[in-house]
Amino acid sequence: MHYVTYLRVSTDCPGKSGLGLESQRKAVADHVAGKGEIAAEYVEIESGKKNDRPQLARALAVAKRIGAVLLIAKLDRLARNVAFIANLLEAGVEIAAADMPEANRVLLHVMTAVAEHEAQAISDRTRRAALAAAKARGVALGWSMPGRAGEQRHAARKGAERNARKAVSMRQMSCRSFARSRTS
Repeated sequence: MHYVTYLRVSTDCPGKSGLGLESQRKAVADHVAGKGEIAAEYVEIESGKKNDRPQLARALAVAKRIGAVLLIAKLDRLARNVAFIANLLEAGVEIAAADMPEANRVLLHVMTAVAEHEAQAISDRTRRAALAAAKARGVALGWSMPGRAGEQRHAARKGAERNARKAVSMRQMSCRSFARSRTS
């Protein structure tokens, strides 16, 4: 059996240092040992959030052309997005993850959903921690500017009045348009 491996790191630092890539190479090599050979390797230094990944596209094309399995070290190296994985699974190429050799299409979907949820949870925790740190440093967050409270109320009133005038104007135009259509 032939395998096309796809390795991905998120930033240039692990890509240059080999950290991350070496552990992924070892995982795919261990998976392939005694089962076949690696026909090609594609490495990408790109965020997993981006769907436009040229090296992944090349790896898929080669795997499809030679009838190989696209092999990744871990599912989260491919993507943490259910829709993205669903599209990949429809590409006509068998996909395998070295960390889950028993995974089938259903399990890949489920694990991707879990990974997507985990990515969102990490993002939420990071955002909350950053906001808490900023607040602890005394940074005024959002509309929390006590010295400008009067200006803020005035701007809000002006905006509300403008929106109300606009709504009345739109209603009048709509009524005139309706009246014209009835007389035609």
